[in-house]
Amino acid sequence: MADTEKEITPEIILEHGFTKEEYDRVLNIMGRTPNMIELGIFSVMWSEHCSYKSSKRWLRELPTEAPWVIQGPGENAGVIDIGDGKAAVFKMESHNHPSFIEPYQGAATGVGGILRDVFTMGARPIANLNALRFGHPRNSRTRHLISGVVAGIGGYGNCVGVPTVGGECDFHTSYDGNILVNAMTVGLADTEKIFYSAAAGIGNAVVYVGSKTGRDGIHGATMASAEFDDDSDEKRPTVQVGDPFTEKLLIEACLELMATDAIIAIQDMGAAGLTSSSVEMSSKGNVGIELDMERVPVREEAMTTYEIMLSESQERMLMVLRPGAEDEARKIFEKWELDFAIIGRVTKDEQLVLKENGSVVAAIPVPPLVSEAPEYDRPQGAPPPPNPLPDPIPALDTPIEEALLNLISCPDLSSKRWIWEQYDHMVMADTIQRPGGDAAVVRVHDTNKGLAMTSDCTPRYCFADPREGGKQTVAEAWRNLTAVGARPLAVTDNLNFGNPERPEIMAQIASCIMGMAEACETLDFPVVSGNVSLYNETNSSAILPTPVIGGIGVIDSLDLMITTAFPSANQTIILIGETKGHLGASLWLREVAGLEAGKPPPVDLALERRNGDLVRSLINKKLVSACHDLAGGGLLVALTSMVLAGNIGCEISLPDDLKVSSATLFGEDQARYLITTTDLEAVLSRSKEENVMATVLGKTGGMTLTVEGQPPISIEAMRDAHEGWLPRYMAAS
Repeated sequence: MADTEKEITPEIILEHGFTKEEYDRVLNIMGRTPNMIELGIFSVMWSEHCSYKSSKRWLRELPTEAPWVIQGPGENAGVIDIGDGKAAVFKMESHNHPSFIEPYQGAATGVGGILRDVFTMGARPIANLNALRFGHPRNSRTRHLISGVVAGIGGYGNCVGVPTVGGECDFHTSYDGNILVNAMTVGLADTEKIFYSAAAGIGNAVVYVGSKTGRDGIHGATMASAEFDDDSDEKRPTVQVGDPFTEKLLIEACLELMATDAIIAIQDMGAAGLTSSSVEMSSKGNVGIELDMERVPVREEAMTTYEIMLSESQERMLMVLRPGAEDEARKIFEKWELDFAIIGRVTKDEQLVLKENGSVVAAIPVPPLVSEAPEYDRPQGAPPPPNPLPDPIPALDTPIEEALLNLISCPDLSSKRWIWEQYDHMVMADTIQRPGGDAAVVRVHDTNKGLAMTSDCTPRYCFADPREGGKQTVAEAWRNLTAVGARPLAVTDNLNFGNPERPEIMAQIASCIMGMAEACETLDFPVVSGNVSLYNETNSSAILPTPVIGGIGVIDSLDLMITTAFPSANQTIILIGETKGHLGASLWLREVAGLEAGKPPPVDLALERRNGDLVRSLINKKLVSACHDLAGGGLLVALTSMVLAGNIGCEISLPDDLKVSSATLFGEDQARYLITTTDLEAVLSRSKEENVMATVLGKTGGMTLTVEGQPPISIEAMRDAHEGWLPRYMAAS
């Protein structure tokens, strides 16, 4: 039976994810019962994944503008001006559900999709990052999922020839049934050669390029808009299959064509494939698009229009070309051995019209398909409260060395070298700071300018206090960029939460976003792109709220770049910022005391701004020789990172008002940095001028980390603890 002849039953409506009210809205727009093709198009375009129907109301609160922002949210990727006629193009997106079902292909196609978002804008991709969250190491699936996801990221990124330079990887039992795989790509473009998706020119050719369309990924967007249950493995057919070698050809072909004046509009086929790309181009251009379905290149027999329109096969693009440019474009894509097909034309009636052999099989008015998509201001309840912090806190008398070695070997803080050594982080030969530091740094090719990039989130804070957690996530990204000497410019976000139809989860979403908005506003750190991934839960057990921030900054001269490594002996170590010893929601509390409890550290954004601006000015005046921001694990963990990075020890003592204790050494107070210097007087003078607390801690040197009054801890012991956990875990049967 043809798609146009199938009866639209209540069961089919439910299978396509519609509520009764949403389906009534479809009927009102169409003025008739839609056929299966039309119903499928409404289904994917109105899915949570594509329409943001639960989050749009809150996303409008985020600041998105600044003098350096060329393109904010609404296009394939955000674009910022970095000077000298160059723009940074970047975005982060999730591939969580597919990666849980089929970890290799789910992660690989996540990388492929985000690469296309960036080069669609006219940028050559120069770096990838990824933010990963896995379940508890004791969970039976965790090792398998890590192995598959890391192999998928490496397999795709390495083959396509774009370095994977940074990211993060944490573990928590809340991700046992829903891992997170967030992929970020950064590209470079000329500011005068940015490409957009709005179709234009009545009668102009609509062109399909890249790989052929198959049945992989059908209903992928819909699957990503629902929570998992015990039958999730049955959704395996909705996971796409990627081919990085084809993606590499597609990048080169598109960039070659972009060097001409042939392209009027371009859009990648991501979630919802040919449907979303054609609807977005039509909507943004206020035009219609008519497609001849028999002209679409397919790789499987007897594919229906429904399947073709909803397929999420990878490595495909849709273009509108300038009249007369078709032959030139065809030659380029044929040279790169890619499909090239004129599959339709731009029309003036603002409808998406699909034809089979000359007959219309679907016709949908595009403006209401987009503008009348459901938008909900969902009810909010009280977010799930954290457990109260006991008084007294247990385990405060744990020996300092025991606590430190426990922390630096725990899954969250242990070295992720086992992961990033599987990625090619040096291809293209412009990577200046590799994975493992505060932020990665990539040279702007053929210049002495650098782009710094980082990915950050502290889900345990976001659970304990969503608004403070949202603020802290932005602030930490800002600090990480500052710590390498970069001027923070803008962020992309990836908002990962549970089911928004549950009021307590909706409260987490709204509060985290409002915290992020406050931080972005205060720090002049606008949001220029992003992604929302909801329904990350299994059988009503939600992940921790995980609003990941991808931050970008610029280093005007790489001569001023700083790393975390102690550079030499006999340098003075200074702590910038105030220490109060906050242990609530800390890693020390979880890993040493065995508790997940208490409020997170408060975030004073004015203080973040003042302290960070001072650190950056000290770096620019060449008064700083190493720098590291303080985050999970607090002061002693940050010191350990600097010791291990430089293979140089240190000896410190705390001032009289900061007694040596678990709280002062492992508390996670915010707005703090560790720096080293050979010009103590100048640093202290500048700190006093800017009203920033600067505390002299000690000196670098030796092969141990020694806190006054405590036994020295050898670099060898710290390195074994820090480097050993993940390789040993992955090698275990």
